Amino acid sequence: MERVFVDREEAGALLAERLLAIRDPVVLALPRGGVEVAEPVVRRLGGVLDVLVTRKIGYPPQPELGVGAIAEGGEPVFDRHLLARLGLTPEALARVVAAERRELARRVRVYRGDRPLPALEDREVIVVDDGLATGATARAALRTVTAAKPARVTLAVPVGAADTVEAMRREADEVVVLCAPIDFRAVGQWYEHFDQLTDGDVLDVLARTRPER
Repeated sequence: MERVFVDREEAGALLAERLLAIRDPVVLALPRGGVEVAEPVVRRLGGVLDVLVTRKIGYPPQPELGVGAIAEGGEPVFDRHLLARLGLTPEALARVVAAERRELARRVRVYRGDRPLPALEDREVIVVDDGLATGATARAALRTVTAAKPARVTLAVPVGAADTVEAMRREADEVVVLCAPIDFRAVGQWYEHFDQLTDGDVLDVLARTRPER
């Protein structure tokens, strides 16, 4: 199926209908875009919503080209085939990785302060993003989650490149995707409204979904 979503909220509501069998999950959204998708998911399923912060590791001459990614609490995950084509080694990217670690730590402080990630061991965990292009950040996130020994890990996205979706099936117990087009150029092409979100937008969602104390 190929379709265009109105916005991330609609995409998340549709995604939630495919996840109803999962009970009391920990829903980890990849900020910033994944947070707006995850909000209707956690409202429909219940459970806990939090963020799992990731950062892309860019190719220094062309930073938009991701050669890997890192997630909080995890080690860098590199696209080894791409590194080989570019004649790069992980060691050559040490400065880029260090800079991304600093930005990752800053975002964790902004989004969560001193609060740790929810406990994941023996829990149902759903990792949510607004789409999969290369899958680098999702792969880093899934490996961090898997290391925490959850009962089961589901990756849930509204849309993803077909080959990336297939590759992610090796990283999660289940991958739930609403459409996986072969003609995939960018995540934003599959949304009518795909606004760039701010840290404030992320904090607003987290505040709205935080259980009353």
